[in-house]
Amino acid sequence: MSTSKDHIWLANYPETAPAEIDTNAFASVAAMFEQACRDFADKPAFSSMGKLLTYAELDRLSLRFACSLRNRMGLVKGDRVALMMPNLLQYPIALFGILRAGLTVVNTNPMYTARELKHQLNDSGAKAIVVLDKFVPTLESVSADVGIEHVIITSVGDMLGFPKSLLVNFVLKYVRKDIPKFNMPGHRLFSDVLRDGAEGNLPKTAIGADDIAFLQYTGGTTGVSKGAMLTHRNMVANMMQVSAFFGPTVKPGEEIIITALPLYHIFALTCNCLVFMNVGGMNVLIADPRDMAGFVKELGKHRFTIITGVNTLFNGLLNTDGFNELEFSQLKLSMGGGMAVQRAVAEHWQKVTGCALFEGYGMTESSPVATMNRPDTKVYTGSIGMPAPSTELCVQDDDGNMMAQGEVGELCIRGPQVMRGYWQRPEETAECISADGWLRTGDIGRMDERGYFYIVDRKKDMILVSGFNVYPNEIEGVIASMDGVLELAAVGVPDDKSGEAVKVVIVKKDPNLTKEQVKAYCKEHLTGYKQPRIIEFRDDLPKSNVGKILRRELRDS
Repeated sequence: MSTSKDHIWLANYPETAPAEIDTNAFASVAAMFEQACRDFADKPAFSSMGKLLTYAELDRLSLRFACSLRNRMGLVKGDRVALMMPNLLQYPIALFGILRAGLTVVNTNPMYTARELKHQLNDSGAKAIVVLDKFVPTLESVSADVGIEHVIITSVGDMLGFPKSLLVNFVLKYVRKDIPKFNMPGHRLFSDVLRDGAEGNLPKTAIGADDIAFLQYTGGTTGVSKGAMLTHRNMVANMMQVSAFFGPTVKPGEEIIITALPLYHIFALTCNCLVFMNVGGMNVLIADPRDMAGFVKELGKHRFTIITGVNTLFNGLLNTDGFNELEFSQLKLSMGGGMAVQRAVAEHWQKVTGCALFEGYGMTESSPVATMNRPDTKVYTGSIGMPAPSTELCVQDDDGNMMAQGEVGELCIRGPQVMRGYWQRPEETAECISADGWLRTGDIGRMDERGYFYIVDRKKDMILVSGFNVYPNEIEGVIASMDGVLELAAVGVPDDKSGEAVKVVIVKKDPNLTKEQVKAYCKEHLTGYKQPRIIEFRDDLPKSNVGKILRRELRDS
């Protein structure tokens, strides 16, 4: 890739960050994993509910899992295996076992409805699935309509060691009655799969850089949920890009990373799991980050150095009792992504923790990271940062023409982390990726004179008021700075006079907050056509599995 003078962002790179990375640093994700296990064998790789799993233990257990998949179940290179569970120790064991066996991981949201699960399993052609017992009834309801041949069931406590494993599983099933009854003939238990793989050798399998490591399902920029084909080269490239940008900020074998975003989400998968495993970090798995009190209690047990999340997660922690009393002296990287980080949240986070909250940007189709702020960022910038090494970004109009610096248009990405395409959907791939390799993101943004990029909003979320473009992120950023607001979302609703009008839905922090106060604040800080016509208060907002506010549900309600 060219590093010409047109790439003005290179002049503002961290001094240790290269313009280009070696996309062939590892032949595959499996090769990276095996190297990390050799280099950091005695270091803890994952922590969950007080149980530590070292790199050596993870190496041994994932190899057993791989052997069982190949030798006992007869799966062959390229077969797809679905994972359907939250952040538990079983996840990395199964994940790396699947990859080492030369198979493809199909990450599955455990909160899927039967309809959503049926679509993903049939579309991917998955032959096996690893599922938490709590979610088996959903699988059972579609089992006759999908091609799953092997069902592996696990329970929350399975990897916690005796006697804790028995106690946790007993309490969840018989005391809390959290495990519904199900009937899944022929299923196998996770523990049995590990035992069965203890004998025998893993068949020699050449795993190439262009082989598909993950089918990562996403709504994409249009249409039904579809599988982004992320190759081993895509994932290795993105891992190396992020690592190169962090440089010496990250210390091999020393980092403790809080992993609250689910590993089945691309952000946590790449940035938490792969990037920091490559340098021997320990991921602290948070199985239920929505339990904020429990989350804060767990944070108090670790002198964590890195945390990733989305805006709603950071805001939730800041508004949970006890968070501001934690020890933050070791915290050096707070990374936000997945949705816009609001200035009010970022500034509050820095005030409480002493660590700047900085944004990166990407999407499932780019593995996901495309841009990052410098790791030595001291204050909130409002920017998503600069293109990662070996990555180009541009702004294009609706006809695909390049736009000038400062002009607003659709952000497009080109680099080695861009997916091969959508699984079995060549037409939609062609709509998303241009002939010359530009991935159309569906996000509206601009670039400044330093090569820093800024997201204005999602193309489809833009509100058109009397011919003027109104971007929900701007409205939300303004109102979020009010003391009485906990969180909010802005959407467009039909209006006879202006075509569309701005509606805001607010969750109060101060129960005495009134619509009149919100209107007065908006009148002071927003021009007329941007001011909300409708203000609604609710107890909560609809959110995705990672806490991203679902504006579309608010528009439809």
